[in-house]
Amino acid sequence: MNYRETQPERTDLPLVVIPSMFAAMAQPLATGMRILRNVARVRTYHDFNIEPETILERCKDADIVVVIGFHVTGDLLERLGSHVRCFVFGGTGVANFIDLKRTRELGIRVCNTVHYGDETVAEYTFALIFELARSVGAMDRGIREGNWSGLEGTSLKDKTIGLIGFGGIGQTVARIAYGFGMHTLVWNSHVNAATARSLGATRIESIGELMAHSDIVSVHLPLNDETRAVITADDLDQLKSGSYFINTARAEVIEPGALAARLDRGDIKAAIDVYDKEPLPADDPLRSTPHTVLTPHVAWRADDAYRDLSRQMARSILAFCNGERFNVVE
Repeated sequence: MNYRETQPERTDLPLVVIPSMFAAMAQPLATGMRILRNVARVRTYHDFNIEPETILERCKDADIVVVIGFHVTGDLLERLGSHVRCFVFGGTGVANFIDLKRTRELGIRVCNTVHYGDETVAEYTFALIFELARSVGAMDRGIREGNWSGLEGTSLKDKTIGLIGFGGIGQTVARIAYGFGMHTLVWNSHVNAATARSLGATRIESIGELMAHSDIVSVHLPLNDETRAVITADDLDQLKSGSYFINTARAEVIEPGALAARLDRGDIKAAIDVYDKEPLPADDPLRSTPHTVLTPHVAWRADDAYRDLSRQMARSILAFCNGERFNVVE
């Protein structure tokens, strides 16, 4: 048996299946799901396996499915939709993982999780910025290979950071940037003027204008119909030589192929944590573009985020079982 199930004898209770998970989430999930005792059985698989046939087999008896890292679209949704009545997504950007139009048609509830990674992703954004500015990882590799020459760095003080997106993560990045003595520009379809002022941020009317005036550009947009490909090749052309581009949000908010083409010019640096296809294919052009730092979609993966994520998922399940609503995607 490669799973653990709470209250297996309670076959009168609805079955929650967590078919795939990261090892580090095991304890936070176990703790969070305790509120479901005598409400639902919870069957947890403790490996990260997102093969569609595996997901289908593991979820064949499920009433509620927790979605971590796999996509619920097409054939997978049609086959699960005959018995699953609720999907609880372990992350944000649910539209990139679950076909919301089809789940609505099938009458299946979808729940999101919100703001669990605001601090975690913002902190990771600065980890990436520092790697571009100070090359700590590169120098570590160099010294292990016998290279003591080191590399030159760039100070962040008085630099301008442009934020595309100004929700919880973007605002947290602005707060950190303010502490470093940076200037902040923001573009977002809805920017609260008072919030921007309190964080020392200035609203910019267009993405291209923001890029033209920023030393560092960081993306913090959710993926939806309005934001898909909202950052165009023309926008990226406005990036100044020597500037940095950071994306810890979603790759699909950028026009397909535009970022790799801009990086091929070799005059900017980029740090990227999200991709059109994940895992990143061996032949993806980003693997060979110059001056890039690539990480495997891990900005959100930290202890506090796991705990908050688990609590929210458990609350969504509890609400569904009790005929209530929590974090329901409309």
